[in-house]
Amino acid sequence: MSTDKVKIKVWSDYVCPFCMLAEGPLEEAVEGLDVEIEWMPFELRAEPKPTLRPEDPYLPEIWKRAVYPMARRLGVDITLPTVSPQPYTRLAFEGWQFALEHGLGDAYNHRMFQAFFQENQDLGQLDVLVALAEEIGLDGPTYRKALEDGTYYERHQDALREAEAHRVQAVPTILVGDTRLEGVPSTAQLRRAVLDEQARLAESVTLDGVVCRADGSGCN
Repeated sequence: MSTDKVKIKVWSDYVCPFCMLAEGPLEEAVEGLDVEIEWMPFELRAEPKPTLRPEDPYLPEIWKRAVYPMARRLGVDITLPTVSPQPYTRLAFEGWQFALEHGLGDAYNHRMFQAFFQENQDLGQLDVLVALAEEIGLDGPTYRKALEDGTYYERHQDALREAEAHRVQAVPTILVGDTRLEGVPSTAQLRRAVLDEQARLAESVTLDGVVCRADGSGCN
């Protein structure tokens, strides 16, 4: 008798440092476990809403108070990007749909985080996105044309509607089965959620074909 895989959905945005910091605990928490992880897009500030500027007080303060201390604890090299204003991420997420279709969705996500938070690259620029896509093995000209033509625009909008349906308002938001975690969970907290969901799935498995019939057959 087998159970389904534990399904984990992770809503994130490429300009959210906590989303990058959640990668490590997530990988450690699921090590050796049978899970299916699906990263999901969420735009913290969609066009035409203004994005944040690193020269304003808010970003340096939140990085000093929360991001840098957490990054040190997790051993992650991360720096407040100087790109100003911060980029919109719609185009990058449409590119993620392209990468997902070509089997490189996870590699694409990781490369976007690296590019923004470790290399200070502007993810709002098409040329930058094309170069990053090529680095992970995607075909640059095809990727560029897909973004220029808006090939994945509707698919991305559908994904955003799914986030809305789940009432996602902050990232990272992690859904392990029905267990909802917001922010960067500890490895132990996340692993416990996965193990609890594994147990729930095992308990919910039914025996197909075991029934009682009106004539008394099949009920022994």
